[in-house]
Amino acid sequence: MTKTLSPALEISGLIKDVGPVPGLDGRMKRVISNISLTAHFGAVTALLGANGAGKTTTIECAQGLQVRTGGDISLLGQDPQTADAGLRARVGVMLQDGGLPPSARPVALLRHVATLYENPLSVDALVERLGIGEFADTNIRRLSGGQKQRVALAASLIGNPEVLFLDEPSAGLDPQSRLMVFELIRELRDSGKAIILTTHLLDDAQRLADYVYIVDKGESVAQGTVQELLKQSTAALSQRAMTFEATPHLNTAPLVRSGISCTETRPGSYTLAGDLEPADLGRFGSWCAQNAIMPTSVHLASQSLEDVFLSISGAGNNHESMGI
Repeated sequence: MTKTLSPALEISGLIKDVGPVPGLDGRMKRVISNISLTAHFGAVTALLGANGAGKTTTIECAQGLQVRTGGDISLLGQDPQTADAGLRARVGVMLQDGGLPPSARPVALLRHVATLYENPLSVDALVERLGIGEFADTNIRRLSGGQKQRVALAASLIGNPEVLFLDEPSAGLDPQSRLMVFELIRELRDSGKAIILTTHLLDDAQRLADYVYIVDKGESVAQGTVQELLKQSTAALSQRAMTFEATPHLNTAPLVRSGISCTETRPGSYTLAGDLEPADLGRFGSWCAQNAIMPTSVHLASQSLEDVFLSISGAGNNHESMGI
């Protein structure tokens, strides 16, 4: 991966207040208190955090769509808050709510957006690549969430931007469309573009990101490559989990030892977790043989980015907000 000397985006000590907020007696509420990040060309930079962590607010400030309360932002060497239209033409934006006119039809909208740029990409090529032709004559208000996402992504790419902001790009996509979007994002990265995306989906970050910033309650709490973040967790190298499916309500006590626990998470679904060693796998095999147990599935995995996030952010009781 080749990186230029100058980052595409630099954020230092971002602060953002909103309000006045009625529940705070009319006082301002601080939603971003200290977020810093750097995004390079030829790389996917991910902001990972639970819903409400401050990801969308951060990228909207980075684009100049919101006025920041404090901190410094440099986007392509300029302050987005005071930059002219020339900077906007070099940046593509896909917001989580889409911002698409509901009465427009997808292809007609994309052709109109293309007229706003000096050297736009081919509308026909984007329509074919993202499968938009399947619903080209349907008003945007009648599209599914995933179809709207594809149109919004195409609109963000029309101007052939140097920097691309993607806010939850896989939200609402079916598995096939999700893989298609992932492939396109990787191609854009490999072509040298800087891509900044937000996600609350651990799998998206783990599969796409070259560098990850974990955001929690309006603050940057950790950063690094996926592998670096895994190593930052003290338990990352030793903690593993083995899940298996078998007959409900088995006596798993013989599998347990100091440092190892076994939990039946739902009837017939078990998780053996801790500092698993080869001997534990041998004991599991012997336990199955002695009790005539034939598991219908067995899966062994090291700690994931999900585990690291939950450990760092303390979001262990917030699985739903993390999309897991």
